[in-house]
This record gives sequence, structure tokens and C-alpha cells, in this order.
Amino acid sequence: MSHSFDPEVEARGLCQFVDSSPSSFHAVQSAGALLDAAGFIELTEGDAWPQQAGRFYTIRAGSLAAWSTEHADGATTPFRVVGAHTDSPNLRIRPNPDLHRHGWDQLVCEVYGGPLLNSWLDRDLGLSGRVSVRGRAGVETHLVLVDTPTLRIPQLAVHLDRGVNDGLTLNPQTHLVPVWGYGGSAPSMREFLSREVGCNVDDVLAWDLMTHDLTPSTLLGHDGSLLAAPRLDNLGTSYCGTRAFVDAVDGDGPSTPFVQVLVLFDHEEIGSMTDRGGFSSMLPQIMERITRSLGGDRDDYQRALASTVVASGDMAHATHPNYPEKHEPNHQVALNGGPVLKVNVKGRYATDAVSAGWFRLACDQAGVPMQEFGARGDMPCGSTIGPMTSAQLGVSTIDFGAPMLSMHSARELMGAEDPAMYAGALSAFLSPQL
Repeated sequence: MSHSFDPEVEARGLCQFVDSSPSSFHAVQSAGALLDAAGFIELTEGDAWPQQAGRFYTIRAGSLAAWSTEHADGATTPFRVVGAHTDSPNLRIRPNPDLHRHGWDQLVCEVYGGPLLNSWLDRDLGLSGRVSVRGRAGVETHLVLVDTPTLRIPQLAVHLDRGVNDGLTLNPQTHLVPVWGYGGSAPSMREFLSREVGCNVDDVLAWDLMTHDLTPSTLLGHDGSLLAAPRLDNLGTSYCGTRAFVDAVDGDGPSTPFVQVLVLFDHEEIGSMTDRGGFSSMLPQIMERITRSLGGDRDDYQRALASTVVASGDMAHATHPNYPEKHEPNHQVALNGGPVLKVNVKGRYATDAVSAGWFRLACDQAGVPMQEFGARGDMPCGSTIGPMTSAQLGVSTIDFGAPMLSMHSARELMGAEDPAMYAGALSAFLSPQL
């Protein structure tokens, strides 16, 4: 099968995916729409799952898992897994956010993950996430998307902070409180949300709400070779992974030697230690249920894991032209240079010689170039869901990504040609030819 993706189609598709996915809850809906179009059937974890082969997916809040058993060869069929995460650093609305001072109407926020705080200043911001309300059967949830300019964090004028250009210091408690009105006429957050979801104020129970930048994703540069968007870390992988997964499943033949799995976790940016994070029991439970749907038992599941390989996808640091000294000299990474293998001997990435070999074969199969990233020896290295997934399952795992700049900014930058190459390599990894 071919693993070729059209660069312009994938770049614009990624832009649309990002713009429709301001929160992790919306991201899994966007991914689910791509799966629905490919004939996948949504299941709920509380129901009995079909005992016949097919294409399925399930959503747990802001996380999603999808799989195909159409050509599985018995209960000990191993898994080939692509993993990513749906969350990005931002500002979250606190439970008691309403604040009125000096004539201003404000909302108290809390920092989620590790954002570049200055990038959230002087931007028109929307609100997105979910709200829980009182329903006939208890707690009901509704998605919320306020996609009009609603919030803004105004920066202090240079006249009042003469040393700001020598180094900006932001206190998350006092300096990152957005305004959303003046004069004391703003509704309470409960009143605002009751209008958004169409319920009584007293029926609004709680919320998981976050800010998002309203500037649309776009191609840029004199030749359109760059792509600017919010949340590329890690919706870039969530989109390309979903596209690759569908492509590989559609291209299957009866000789596919493994069950293809896509998993998109929430909460990676805060450590993954939640019910739907990468360190949760979500993926092992789902994989064992897949084995049981094929007629297997616990022993068959353990045997299937022995030949399972996981590809953990998370965006990678490209070499910054203004700060080249921040990068390892022998591991320079370029935009539009192809997927990036991540290696760290301290175990911050899960890649080893065997899994690196799988990644190189996938890139060769897809006909795309491959790059390698390693952090400087005198700088700390970030991590991903890769090491924890590898440890939990006891399986060979690759850590890789697509190159980008401005990681964790409210607006990030990548190459417009990279989504197609990224999806191509992932599709090859999931294909029976590899």
C-alpha cells in the first residue's frame, strides 16, 4: 500500500482539526468524526463489547482509543499502537472565578501545564471545555465552546515598567487574571454558563473550562511553507496519528499480523496521573478487552504483548535560528525535514536500538527523511507518555515527533510539509508491510 499523503491537504486538514479542537474534550470529538467517516463504531466502556472483528473506538472524557480487529489472526495477535495526547498548556478557570476590582470584571484562572506565560498576554481569548449540570438521572455533561473574543490579559505598559525589556517576570497569581468587562455588569460564571448550555443557574454544578487563542491556524511564509497554530503540541500528532491510523486500516489486507490501535490521552501536560492519562489503566484494560473479544484470556493477552510495539508521538524541538546554542550540535532538527526520533539515555524517552530500528524502517517504507533529536548534556530533557507506557505494558516503545518551534506558546510554529511526512511514517508503522 502507499503511505503518501498530500502536503497541502494534510497541512490544511491539521489547521481545521486544531481550530475545531480548543480543548481535549473537543479534540476527541474531532478525532471521532474522522473515525466515524471511516466506518468505525463508537463503544462505551460500560457495555459488553462485540465478540466479532471490526473497527471500534471509545471515548473517556478527553481521551480516546480506537482499534481494528478486522484481520486479527486469533487471540494472541499482538498490537501495533500509536499514542499521543490531546491536552496543551493553557489557563483554566477556577471554581470560584468571579472577581470585581477597580471597576474591572475579571475571572480568576490557574495555570495548566507549563505554558510560555508571556504568550498569553494581549490576545483575544475564548473559552472551551465542559460543564456538568443537574439532570434527571444525576450529573449530565455538555461541551462548551465560546469562540468569540471574551477574555484578555492586558500587559502593563512599558511606561510603568521601564525594565520590562530587560526581562519580563510574571506572577501567575497576580498578573494572569483576564478581564472580560468593565463596570461590574458581567454575569457570574454560573450565570454565563447557564445561558451557554440552556439550563437554570442553580443547575450548573461544575466546569472544566480553559482559555484558547482565537487567531485561526494558518499557513505563512513567502511560499506558504510554514504553519502557525495553537496547540500543535500535541494536536499535531493527534491529527496525523488519526489520519495515519485510518489510512493503515483502510489499506489492510488479510495478512495483517497485528491489531492496530490508536490512543489519544488527556493530561500529559500535568503528569498523566489521572483516570484518563497515560499512566492510567485505560490502555492496558482496553487492550485486554480486545484480546478477550477475540476469544482469548489473560494468558493470551500476555502472549500478545510479547510482540507488541508502541509508537509514542509528541512534537519535537527544531533548532531555533536565534538560539542555536540551546541545541545539541550533532543533532540539529529542521522544519520540513521529516519525523524526528527522540533518544535519551536517562530514560526520559523510551527509544532503544530495537525500537529505533522500527522507526527507521517505517520512514524508509514511507519514503520520508528521518531526523534524530537529543537534548544537550548540560540541559534537562523533557519526557512523554512513552516511558510510562513502555513500563506499564512491558513492550518495546519508540519516542518520536514532528519538528516545531515555540513549543508551549499560545501559538506555535511547524513546517507545512511535515504533517504529510509525519502521517506517512505513522501509516507505514501501522501497515502489514512493516
